[in-house]
Amino acid sequence: MTRRAIMISFLLSAAATGGGLGAQTIQPPVWLAGCWEQRTGNRETLEMWMPPAGGLMLGASRTIVGGAVREYEQVMLRAEGGKLVYTATPSGQPTASFTSTNVTDTSFTVENLQHDFPQRIIYRRRGADSLIARIEGGTRGFDFPMRRTSCLPSAGAERPSRQ
Repeated sequence: MTRRAIMISFLLSAAATGGGLGAQTIQPPVWLAGCWEQRTGNRETLEMWMPPAGGLMLGASRTIVGGAVREYEQVMLRAEGGKLVYTATPSGQPTASFTSTNVTDTSFTVENLQHDFPQRIIYRRRGADSLIARIEGGTRGFDFPMRRTSCLPSAGAERPSRQ
Protein backbone atom coordinates (compact mmCIF):
# COMPACT_ATOMS: atom_id res chain seq x y z
CA MET A 1 0.00 0.00 0.00
CA THR A 2 1.15 3.53 -0.69
CA ARG A 3 1.44 6.15 2.05
CA ARG A 4 -1.61 7.90 0.67
CA ALA A 5 -3.69 4.69 0.76
CA ILE A 6 -2.54 3.98 4.32
CA MET A 7 -3.47 7.53 5.42
CA ILE A 8 -6.92 7.34 3.78
CA SER A 9 -7.50 3.95 5.39
CA PHE A 10 -6.49 5.35 8.80
CA LEU A 11 -8.76 8.40 8.47
CA LEU A 12 -11.75 6.32 7.38
CA SER A 13 -11.18 3.90 10.26
CA ALA A 14 -10.88 6.73 12.78
CA ALA A 15 -14.03 8.42 11.48
CA ALA A 16 -15.97 5.15 11.64
CA THR A 17 -14.98 4.58 15.28
CA GLY A 18 -15.67 8.17 16.37
CA GLY A 19 -12.00 8.98 16.88
CA GLY A 20 -11.59 11.32 13.91
CA LEU A 21 -9.29 14.29 13.90
CA GLY A 22 -12.14 16.58 14.96
CA ALA A 23 -12.88 14.55 18.11
CA GLN A 24 -11.93 16.51 21.22
CA THR A 25 -11.12 14.86 24.52
CA ILE A 26 -10.75 16.83 27.69
CA GLN A 27 -9.07 15.84 30.94
CA PRO A 28 -8.89 17.57 34.30
CA PRO A 29 -5.71 19.69 34.56
CA VAL A 30 -2.78 17.69 35.95
CA TRP A 31 -1.05 20.93 37.00
CA LEU A 32 -3.73 21.45 39.68
CA ALA A 33 -2.77 18.22 41.53
CA GLY A 34 -1.13 18.72 44.90
CA CYS A 35 -1.51 21.17 47.76
CA TRP A 36 -1.96 24.93 47.56
CA GLU A 37 -2.06 27.53 50.32
CA GLN A 38 -2.98 31.12 50.93
CA ARG A 39 -1.96 32.87 54.14
CA THR A 40 -3.16 36.34 55.07
CA GLY A 41 -2.76 37.54 58.66
CA ASN A 42 -4.36 34.91 60.91
CA ARG A 43 -6.31 33.40 57.97
CA GLU A 44 -4.90 30.23 56.39
CA THR A 45 -6.46 28.29 53.49
CA LEU A 46 -5.22 24.92 52.30
CA GLU A 47 -6.57 23.38 49.08
CA MET A 48 -5.64 19.78 48.17
CA TRP A 49 -6.22 18.05 44.80
CA MET A 50 -5.70 14.38 43.98
CA PRO A 51 -4.01 13.71 40.61
CA PRO A 52 -6.44 13.08 37.75
CA ALA A 53 -7.34 9.45 37.07
CA GLY A 54 -10.20 8.10 35.00
CA GLY A 55 -11.22 11.63 33.98
CA LEU A 56 -11.73 12.69 37.62
CA MET A 57 -9.97 14.82 40.24
CA LEU A 58 -11.12 15.10 43.85
CA GLY A 59 -10.32 18.15 45.94
CA ALA A 60 -10.92 19.63 49.36
CA SER A 61 -10.19 22.92 51.04
CA ARG A 62 -10.21 24.25 54.58
CA THR A 63 -9.89 27.80 55.87
CA ILE A 64 -8.76 28.39 59.43
CA VAL A 65 -9.01 31.80 61.08
CA GLY A 66 -7.40 32.30 64.47
CA GLY A 67 -7.04 28.54 64.94
CA ALA A 68 -10.70 27.68 64.22
CA VAL A 69 -12.17 26.18 61.04
CA ARG A 70 -14.18 28.92 59.33
CA GLU A 71 -14.96 27.26 55.97
CA TYR A 72 -14.45 23.94 54.19
CA GLU A 73 -15.36 22.50 50.81
CA GLN A 74 -15.31 19.19 48.95
CA VAL A 75 -14.89 19.38 45.17
CA MET A 76 -15.09 16.99 42.23
CA LEU A 77 -13.68 17.99 38.81
CA ARG A 78 -14.61 15.53 36.08
CA ALA A 79 -14.51 15.25 32.31
CA GLU A 80 -18.00 14.78 30.90
CA GLY A 81 -19.20 15.16 27.33
CA GLY A 82 -16.16 17.12 26.14
CA LYS A 83 -16.40 19.58 29.07
CA LEU A 84 -15.12 19.84 32.62
CA VAL A 85 -17.76 19.75 35.34
CA TYR A 86 -16.81 21.27 38.71
CA THR A 87 -19.10 20.11 41.53
CA ALA A 88 -18.66 21.74 44.94
CA THR A 89 -20.16 21.10 48.35
CA PRO A 90 -19.13 24.04 50.54
CA SER A 91 -19.52 24.30 54.36
CA GLY A 92 -22.96 22.75 54.77
CA GLN A 93 -24.44 24.52 51.75
CA PRO A 94 -26.20 22.71 48.89
CA THR A 95 -24.03 21.06 46.23
CA ALA A 96 -23.67 23.06 42.99
CA SER A 97 -22.20 22.12 39.61
CA PHE A 98 -20.46 24.40 37.11
CA THR A 99 -19.61 23.53 33.48
CA SER A 100 -16.50 24.65 31.63
CA THR A 101 -16.71 27.52 29.18
CA ASN A 102 -12.97 27.77 28.57
CA VAL A 103 -10.10 25.31 29.07
CA THR A 104 -6.45 25.92 28.13
CA ASP A 105 -3.15 24.32 29.14
CA THR A 106 -2.84 26.84 32.00
CA SER A 107 -6.40 27.73 33.01
CA PHE A 108 -10.02 26.75 33.10
CA THR A 109 -13.28 28.60 33.65
CA VAL A 110 -16.52 26.98 34.81
CA GLU A 111 -19.94 28.63 35.02
CA ASN A 112 -23.42 28.18 36.42
CA LEU A 113 -25.34 31.39 35.74
CA GLN A 114 -28.37 30.08 37.68
CA HIS A 115 -26.33 29.81 40.90
CA ASP A 116 -26.55 32.72 43.35
CA PHE A 117 -22.83 33.17 44.11
CA PRO A 118 -20.43 32.39 42.67
CA GLN A 119 -21.63 32.04 39.09
CA ARG A 120 -18.14 31.68 37.60
CA ILE A 121 -14.99 30.00 38.94
CA ILE A 122 -11.61 30.49 37.28
CA TYR A 123 -8.32 28.72 38.00
CA ARG A 124 -5.26 30.21 36.33
CA ARG A 125 -1.77 28.74 36.68
CA ARG A 126 1.07 31.23 37.17
CA GLY A 127 4.31 29.33 36.76
CA ALA A 128 5.05 25.96 38.35
CA ASP A 129 4.32 26.96 41.93
CA SER A 130 1.50 29.48 41.98
CA LEU A 131 -2.05 29.93 40.77
CA ILE A 132 -4.94 32.32 41.12
CA ALA A 133 -8.41 31.00 41.85
CA ARG A 134 -11.15 33.57 41.19
CA ILE A 135 -14.86 33.53 41.93
CA GLU A 136 -17.31 35.93 40.29
CA GLY A 137 -21.01 36.66 40.33
CA GLY A 138 -23.02 39.73 39.43
CA THR A 139 -20.74 42.71 40.01
CA ARG A 140 -18.57 40.98 42.64
CA GLY A 141 -15.31 39.11 42.13
CA PHE A 142 -12.59 37.83 44.46
CA ASP A 143 -9.07 36.56 43.71
CA PHE A 144 -7.37 33.90 45.80
CA PRO A 145 -3.64 33.80 44.96
CA MET A 146 -2.14 30.52 46.16
CA ARG A 147 1.26 28.96 46.18
CA ARG A 148 2.20 25.29 46.04
CA THR A 149 2.99 23.78 49.43
CA SER A 150 3.75 20.40 50.93
CA CYS A 151 0.82 18.14 51.63
CA LEU A 152 2.62 16.87 54.73
CA PRO A 153 2.09 18.53 58.11
CA SER A 154 4.76 20.98 59.19
CA ALA A 155 6.70 20.56 62.41
CA GLY A 156 4.52 21.51 65.35
CA ALA A 157 1.26 20.95 63.45
CA GLU A 158 -1.52 18.97 65.10
CA ARG A 159 -1.10 15.26 64.67
CA PRO A 160 -3.66 12.58 65.42
CA SER A 161 -2.92 10.67 68.61
CA ARG A 162 -1.99 6.99 68.39
CA GLN A 163 -4.00 4.60 70.48
